[in-house]
Amino acid sequence: MALDGDNNTLDKNCTEPAINEFPEDIFTTYQRTRGAVLLHIFAALYMFLALAIVCDDYFVMSLEKICEKLDLSEDVAGATFMAAGSSAPELFASIIGVFITHGDVGVGTIVGSAVFNILCIIGVCGIFAGQVVYLTKFAVFRDSLYYTLSVLALIAFIYDEKIVWWESLVLVVMYFGYILIMKFNTSIQNYFSGKEDKSLANGNMVISSELEDGNACYDSYIWDDLSKPLLSPGKVKPTKRYSRGSVVMVDEIINSSPPNYRFPDAGLRIMITNHFGPKTRLRMASRLIINEQQRLVQASNGVDNVTMVITDGKPETLENGTVPDDKTVEEEEGESLNSPFTVPGGCRETVKWLISWPILLLLYFTVPNCAKPRWERFFMLSFFLSTVWIAVFSYFMVWMVTIIGYTLGIPDVIMGITFLAAGTSVPDCIASLIVARQGLGDMAVSNTIGSNVFDILVGLGLPWAIQTMAVDYGSEVMINSRGLVYSVVLLLGSVFLTVLGIHVNHWKLDLKLGVYVLVMYVIFLCFSIMIEYNVFTFVNLPMCLEQL
Repeated sequence: MALDGDNNTLDKNCTEPAINEFPEDIFTTYQRTRGAVLLHIFAALYMFLALAIVCDDYFVMSLEKICEKLDLSEDVAGATFMAAGSSAPELFASIIGVFITHGDVGVGTIVGSAVFNILCIIGVCGIFAGQVVYLTKFAVFRDSLYYTLSVLALIAFIYDEKIVWWESLVLVVMYFGYILIMKFNTSIQNYFSGKEDKSLANGNMVISSELEDGNACYDSYIWDDLSKPLLSPGKVKPTKRYSRGSVVMVDEIINSSPPNYRFPDAGLRIMITNHFGPKTRLRMASRLIINEQQRLVQASNGVDNVTMVITDGKPETLENGTVPDDKTVEEEEGESLNSPFTVPGGCRETVKWLISWPILLLLYFTVPNCAKPRWERFFMLSFFLSTVWIAVFSYFMVWMVTIIGYTLGIPDVIMGITFLAAGTSVPDCIASLIVARQGLGDMAVSNTIGSNVFDILVGLGLPWAIQTMAVDYGSEVMINSRGLVYSVVLLLGSVFLTVLGIHVNHWKLDLKLGVYVLVMYVIFLCFSIMIEYNVFTFVNLPMCLEQL
């Protein structure tokens, strides 16, 4: 994108590179082509890591506190603040593209991230979930329909290669419409589906899934209905032993002793049903799974057998005959969570900790962690400071990617569609895979499609609205690359083909569907790159390059 009034591109018969909008690099173009660009690649990857840490550990936690204070419903919170938390890197990349680089890197990042979320994440979940998961028709249809309307609006607005104030306003207003739909999500679902889908509305049905150790498989089951009492005091279940050497699927353990749960587990179990928004369901399912895994890992340390005893509705893990105190464990976990002063166990975890240590130390001393009780009342300060760091990390990320693209002669929009899009979406991909492996692929699919609505309507609409209505009222935001129109059309086609593939596959997330959407992702990348390089037709001028 570029603000109107710039005729340098026409005079030079080439596109002015976005690298000129950033500070001068310490390396010359010649030095970068001889290997110095590897340092920029490392710096860009490190910024991806920094963004993932600050978003997950600080920004999202502050947003959760804000939602609590504002007493927002789960659906509205998921569609607003939680969406902003997971899409913050893309939003800031778009802001930088509008106000700093005046290029297409922001639009390219959001378009590429949208395709990555839909095709790559669903493909990875289908291939590596290790089981067949049935998807809820209503959730997929709802998000896909509104997302299709959003993409159609985007195509209509960028077709003439410029954005005016009322077009950006329409995109933002459309997002408020999405919030209203999420607000009345349960009522709408009950109206359209009635009682037919009740079994799937309360959870996902999973068919015979093989245990990770390959020794056995368990029969199909349906997650408990909400009418089933979760807390049954005084009930004693037979103990079940798990050998230290075996790996057991967490969802088997969760379902092996219904309906006895501690209150936190019961709350998480309720919040993974369709009565809550997709983002809330995804986060709560991840938390429930991780809690159960941590309990098993802690229980297996130093003992050959782990005994799960469920008494008075409270499952406890016995380690050498001692029941650990919950409060002590929670305090220790709160202090050691991504702490720069606590070395985790295990070789791989230690390496990850060492790589992340500078970021952890920086954030530890500059942003209060409102997840801890003593900093909880400073959630607004945590929100502000984490936003500042997201902006700083995003700026350096886009700067490094712009230098890499300029050095290699790759247009900004292609760097956005490929490198930036994948980098900003990898954390979501990992979280979705964790959930899908536990039989909750419906959440992963709904989350990936639903989060793209925020990217299109707010990630693009908000920066455009600020520029055309506040910074310079009546101005226009120009689209440099005409190839972006074709890429967005391909994005629309990918949504249609994905939903069609899910329907033909009988609403199942499995290996066939995973391979199908991954192949479509590769095809999308190939066509987008060829379009930007004018293979099919002339869409944009080449980038202006300096002489070595």
